[in-house]
Amino acid sequence: MGQVHDILLLLKYILLGVFQGVTEPLPISSSGHLILLENMLGIHLPGLSFEVVVHFGSLIAICIVYRNSIVRLIQHSFRYLQTKDRTYYADFSFVLLLVIATIPAGIIGVLFEDYISHTFSMLAVIGVTLIITGIFLWMIRNRIGTKGEEHISIVDAIIIGCAQALALIPGISRSGATIVAALLVGVNRETALRFSFLLYIPVGVGSIVFSINDLVQDPLIHGLAVPFMIAFISSIIATFFALKWFMNIMKEGKLKYFAGYCFIIGTIILIFI
Repeated sequence: MGQVHDILLLLKYILLGVFQGVTEPLPISSSGHLILLENMLGIHLPGLSFEVVVHFGSLIAICIVYRNSIVRLIQHSFRYLQTKDRTYYADFSFVLLLVIATIPAGIIGVLFEDYISHTFSMLAVIGVTLIITGIFLWMIRNRIGTKGEEHISIVDAIIIGCAQALALIPGISRSGATIVAALLVGVNRETALRFSFLLYIPVGVGSIVFSINDLVQDPLIHGLAVPFMIAFISSIIATFFALKWFMNIMKEGKLKYFAGYCFIIGTIILIFI
């Protein structure tokens, strides 16, 4: 019986890691879906440490997908600071805009994240926020946009950053909110997608850094090291392939399908809670 229990435990953590990984890059709210999964299957998610671990997996996958852009932005930013060569200014400016866009979510996250997660984690709230996510995805389903990286303004970055801050509420998709905001201010689809996921990196790194102390002191880490590692690896793999798939969806302009999905799931939650 003990061996069967261990296998079922590993399968549970694989499921949770894959579920987190698939929903993280898609505009359907990973936090909202994890809460929904917990309620549907009677699974008790093992605390903050687990969330940090699987989000770290998603962060690594996103960095792998955008590794060339990340390396170029870092190299060119340092070269601009060293030489003031205007050749590198566009990438340096793009990094500054990412920093500016990170500020709203950073401030609100530090001050209110615990309050928000405890207050807005009810299924009724998630049902409503998923429908709101669907409404905004539907609104911008046909938007193309003309602004490239070099045309994003400081005001645009602040608006996108504020949208990311709203995604601290479960059911509001982070990628969905930032992509919607970017498209609404006229950014083209490819740049909106790239800005959205590069913007996830500083926020993801920040949340992990602030959680390191709690992570190290959490007894679950020692008792569930293998399941946590399984979930971590599952999250990396699932996020990688989900993001690759979503990149193709964005190129084809098919966000309306995610809008429909959010409408359906949100409505089902409100009917059956």
